[in-house]
Formats: sequence, C-alpha cells, structure tokens
Amino acid sequence: MKSLWNGRTVVLAAAVCAGMALTGQALTQTRPVAARVRTQALEASGATVPALSPARTTGRGRLAAEPVRLRTLSKKEVSPALEQSGFGQDAVRYGVDLYRLRYRTVDAEGRPTVASGLMVLPRNGERRLRMVSFAHGTQSYKEDAPSIGEDDFSSAPAITFGSAGFAAVTPDYLGLGEGPGTHPWMDVPSETTASLDMLRAARAFMAREGRVPQRKVLVTGFSQGASAALGLARALQDGADSFYRLGAVAPISGAYALRNAEIPALLAGREINPKLAVAYTTYLLVAWNRLHHLYGSPAEMFQAAYAGKVDRLFDGTTPGQEMLGALPDSIDQLLTPRGLDLLRHPSGPFAKALKAADGTCSGWVPRAPIRLYYGTGDEQAVTANTEHCRDAFQSNGLDLTPIDLGPHDYEGSRHLGTAVSGTAAIVDWFAHLPA
Repeated sequence: MKSLWNGRTVVLAAAVCAGMALTGQALTQTRPVAARVRTQALEASGATVPALSPARTTGRGRLAAEPVRLRTLSKKEVSPALEQSGFGQDAVRYGVDLYRLRYRTVDAEGRPTVASGLMVLPRNGERRLRMVSFAHGTQSYKEDAPSIGEDDFSSAPAITFGSAGFAAVTPDYLGLGEGPGTHPWMDVPSETTASLDMLRAARAFMAREGRVPQRKVLVTGFSQGASAALGLARALQDGADSFYRLGAVAPISGAYALRNAEIPALLAGREINPKLAVAYTTYLLVAWNRLHHLYGSPAEMFQAAYAGKVDRLFDGTTPGQEMLGALPDSIDQLLTPRGLDLLRHPSGPFAKALKAADGTCSGWVPRAPIRLYYGTGDEQAVTANTEHCRDAFQSNGLDLTPIDLGPHDYEGSRHLGTAVSGTAAIVDWFAHLPA
C-alpha cells in the first residue's frame, strides 16, 4: 500500500471503490497483560512518550547492518525526480545520496528489535550538516516504506531537504520496511523511539562518511508523522539524547485529536471519504488491539464477513488496493453494534489509549520555534485536529496561529496537497532559521 494518509495508490483505489471521480492516483497475537500494563502506565503518568532508556546500555541507535546506498541523484536529476512526485524544486541546490539504514531500537513493549529508515545526504562537500527528521504518513504495506518503496512520494520530502543542503532522515517506523513484526499504527511512543534511534544511527553513519550532524534537530512530519514529529520534539526537548537537542518543529496535517475530532469525522461520513474511513477505522482497531487488547476476538468488533480478514489485511503483507477491495464501503457494514459503540463511546483500554495518543500537544510547550501547518478542506485529517492542538498549546501559554497551506490539491487530494505545499514552506523556513 502506498499509504492511507501519505501515498497515492490507496486514495485512487478508494475513489474507485466509492464510485468517485477523483483524478490521479492518490491513496493504501495480542499480548494482553503487557498491553494493559503499558496503557495504564501511560495513563498514570500523563506521558505521550515512554521512558527512553540510555542508548549506551541498550544498544539503541547502533547500526544493525551495513548501510545500503540506494541511489545517487545529481543536481540535474533531483528536480525531475521531485517533479515526478509532485514536489517543488525551488530549494534544490545540490545532488544527493540516498541510503537505507538498519538500526537497533526497541519495540512498543520496550524490547530490543531493529528498524530501518531512509537517509539523504547532500553532495555539497560540507562536513558539518544541519539535521532534519521527517516522519512520514500512514502506511500499512511494508514494501511502501520510504527506504524500500518504489514510489518517490514517500522519499520526496527527505530528497527535498537533502538537496537544500540538510542531512535528512525518514524512519520507516516499527514493522515497516525491513523491520520485523507488525506496525503499531498511531502509537506515538514507539514512533518517538524509532525516530530518536534513527537519528543516533544517522550520526554513527555520518561519522563513517567523515561528516557530522549539528546538535539541533529540525523536526517535521506529515499526517501520522505529524504526531510522531511532536513526540520526537518533546523527547529531544526533555533531554532524551545526550547529543541531540530540539532546533524547531513543524508538523503538517496531523490527527492530534482522535477522540474529539478524527473519530467523530470518520463516523459522520461527511468530511472523510467513506472508503478511507473504513480503512482507517479497521487499522486503528486492529493495530491497537495488538497493543492494548481492545477485544478477545475480531468477531466482537467486526461483522462476520470481515472478522476473519482484518488481521491479515493489516499485518504488513497486503498491498493497499487488495486491502481496500477486501473491505466494505461503509463503517456500518464493517462493525458490529459493539464495535460502533466503542467508537462512539470509548471506554476501558481504548479510552486510555486515546487519551495518551491525543496528548502530543498537551502538558508541554516547545521552547524552540514551532509552526503548525494544515489545509482547509482536508478530506483525511480534518482541520479540527489542528484546532485542538492549537488550543492545547495556548492553554499552556503558547500563542500559536496555525498556518493554512491553502487550496492546493495533489492528484485529487487536499490532504496529500498539504504534504507537497507544507514541505516547500518548511524547507524555506528551516533554511532561514539560525543554525
């Protein structure tokens, strides 16, 4: 799957399934005791990220395999590559080298594992480079991850930053790319640790190349990656790493308020494409059941026609179009009465997990420069999400006005359009911030 919130193939497939005339190709074993303990700990602490164990004692952030050079693009080749993916070329100054890094990190339960990610370095001869971390949007198919996917839409932001002279990293997250297991979707704690350890692995790799990252990290991300970006920003500000510090943060079109904004929009069926609403709802319940034990059997949540399929559809091995074709056209056709009731009236582990996920903008204030980007009319991450995030920061004394990226569609999607226009705005902003 090219992605749900980020790539292109799934949006097109959703449009076809729903009979919509969108142009382009847009859209893509439970551990009960440990999961309950993890949710309760997050709830009790009010934290949105887990305790970050020192890398020196866990091996986190160490390279787990020899880095793989994926390709080299000259300056002349960068612009056509970005244009093909719909991204702007105004910031292009250098050619780039693209690498896949495989590194040690921890899983959602804090156990050792490995993950992969994309690193882009500018071909500018500079030894010291400013570091950008870009967190990508939703993906459920392992082979669509930025470090291995064939669709440049996922790698274009990192290429944009690299060609502007930054060192750029894009973690694949847990369970995607070359990472084992399934992906814990919308789990900010594991997105944070995977992102932080990717930065550590990048520093180790850069040392081998005779290059050094600057300490201040410029953090950004799109859609699912917007929450991940805020989780990483908070961890960096709190001193989670002995070297890196937060330089700035600029998330794009995030789902910061699942309970009070995104889930109501999924259920209402007005702002969000109904087929996409079905896919997102299924992904959320399946992924979070693996973490938080929301149900004992899929048949409790999903109608009989789909209960036997949902785990396979979201285990990382099913391409996006196949996944969408196996799901119904509406949430009412997907869920049992109990499943619908859980979404409408969250309780138990689901309510606790939602509170943790929706806390990325609460309980802290970035001391580094911050900008929130969104797009009016976003058909996937409704704008009420950004309003909730703004209000949460303002309640802690941060005067913040979100930036509307305007009516820029990409292949029929306003949401994907914000990835394109947001990246262009942010690379320019980062370039003008003091080092």
